Amino acid sequence: MAISKTEKDNIIKEYATHEGDTGSVEVQVALLTADINNLTDHMKSHKHDHHSYVGLLKKIGHRRNLLRYLENNDINRYRELIKKLGLRR
Repeated sequence: MAISKTEKDNIIKEYATHEGDTGSVEVQVALLTADINNLTDHMKSHKHDHHSYVGLLKKIGHRRNLLRYLENNDINRYRELIKKLGLRR
């Protein structure tokens, strides 16, 4: 199940670096994390849904690439984001 408009707006508001920010790395990673968490819950009850599984893997890869970019360019923002999202990295 995709995240709702209100959830998405709340995530954007929380992780935005400035007013009207919807495309910063922090916002993108936070939205992907919410999607990944929803898909992970979906996959627990629908183990044979291979199409959703492929989508989950693509989202995980995209998030990994964005996090690697942030880590290489601004380590402090990277560490703050990881801590705020509760990711294990």
